[in-house]
Amino acid sequence: MAARGSPLKYKRLLLKLSGEALMGQQDYGIDMSVVDRLSRDIEGITAAGAEVAIVIGGGNIFRGLSGAAKGMDRATADYMGMLATVMNALAFQNALDHQGVASRVLSAIPMPTVCESYVRPKALGYLSKSQVVLFAAGTGNPFFTTDTAAVLRAIEMNCEVVLKATQVDGIYSADPKKDPNAERFDRLSYSEVLAKDLKVMDGAAIALARDNGLPLIVGSIEEPGNLLKVLRGEARQTIIEATG
Repeated sequence: MAARGSPLKYKRLLLKLSGEALMGQQDYGIDMSVVDRLSRDIEGITAAGAEVAIVIGGGNIFRGLSGAAKGMDRATADYMGMLATVMNALAFQNALDHQGVASRVLSAIPMPTVCESYVRPKALGYLSKSQVVLFAAGTGNPFFTTDTAAVLRAIEMNCEVVLKATQVDGIYSADPKKDPNAERFDRLSYSEVLAKDLKVMDGAAIALARDNGLPLIVGSIEEPGNLLKVLRGEARQTIIEATG
């Protein structure tokens, strides 16, 4: 039975989660209580009629840039980071399964004993059947972030928007937890995000979204049920689109 409330502003979306979002209050790894809460939010938006794709980072397990900074070859470090995203995707799939939500993990790096390989028509077919699709292993290439992978997959899946879930209710000029005078933005253009060097996503992801006219929304996942409110336009959020 579909959830009641305002109609969704977007039918098909890609949700971008950081790996750190899965840590909860831990210093490392996966807090399954957090994953379970987020999976309940996903169940809520699918019940409301949304078709959902997800990209999760791997920073809670391994971050390629950090490995490279400590002397590791950057490409090797990035591949290790991609494997971390597969672990996160599998954990999230397990939580979705407990919520009764059908989901598939598709990896850009083939690993057939663990999950399916990414094939675009297959992924589109799953989405059209209202199955949640978790894209793992980034783009399959080093030197690209999971932000860029999220925008790329969203474009390939004909998504209407990318929702970047964070710990704050939008984009600020500085970290609002550290700077009480940080300015909050309701709307920004792609060019403004790049010109102001706002760290919401890397520049390649913003440029790719701009070149393909893909809107980006930044909203909070701290409050249970907030994802549905964001998709209905009822929660505080920042929208990045062609005009600020």
